Amino acid sequence: MQHGPLVRRRKLGAELRVLRTTAGITSGEAARLVGWHQSKVSRIETGTSGAKPADVRLLLDAYAVADPQQRDLLLALAGSDDDGGRQHWWHAYRGVLPPTYRDFISLESQASAMRTLETTVVPGLLQTPEYARAVTRAAVDGASEERLDTLVEVRLARQDVLRAGTRTPLRLNAVLDEAVLRREVGGPGVMARQLERLMEAARLPHVRLQVLPFSAGAHIGVTGPFVILSFLSTSELDVVVLDHLTSSLYLERKEDLEAYTDAFNACRKHALSPDDTLDHLAATAAGA
Repeated sequence: MQHGPLVRRRKLGAELRVLRTTAGITSGEAARLVGWHQSKVSRIETGTSGAKPADVRLLLDAYAVADPQQRDLLLALAGSDDDGGRQHWWHAYRGVLPPTYRDFISLESQASAMRTLETTVVPGLLQTPEYARAVTRAAVDGASEERLDTLVEVRLARQDVLRAGTRTPLRLNAVLDEAVLRREVGGPGVMARQLERLMEAARLPHVRLQVLPFSAGAHIGVTGPFVILSFLSTSELDVVVLDHLTSSLYLERKEDLEAYTDAFNACRKHALSPDDTLDHLAATAAGA
């Protein structure tokens, strides 16, 4: 169990090592190709030290990695600009967002799929602006209106991963405990619009939404919410994210990923089907 920055370095290093090996290049040869000492290649591959985006580009060029999505993912793991040298949008919020949140956004932006169990609030990727503001106000007690505006702006910017654009939209598989729908956040009007937003999202081809009803009784999800991020290029980069009051924890061990995948599948099994979930959302919105 490690905090975000170290996890990101370790995953970047491990993937670079796989790419080097696949290219049939030794660490010594890689060092000579990019003009470094071999120890620098070793430190990057073990996650002992971080790699700048420029360093990652040199290595990817040396290993003849041309896939743009894979290059962008590894550059995101390096924590900075994309393969064109442009800074990612969240860098404009360095002074507002804690490092662990920026790390999460960078991983989310490059993930191909997300599985999430939510037990208290609507997932951030599906929140309306009013709902996001009410949740943020409660979570960041005493925040100024200006800071609230910025944090909500970030929340809404994150939702671009669900929109078709220059990349394939994120595949979102979300299981929501019924308490999420019943907890009134921001007042009746805000909740009514939020339920409408959930129904709109549930109809998207890349979103699978299921409600875990109270009638399901006790289930493994009562231990708390979690997110599993998956990546198209390699499952070795998959990670579980657990949010706490002051930080996020990243679980990357194979055993952890298997345990949380099993837990998510168990919740899906006891949840309503996507079609029944739509009916349940409509009934909840109608006040049933």
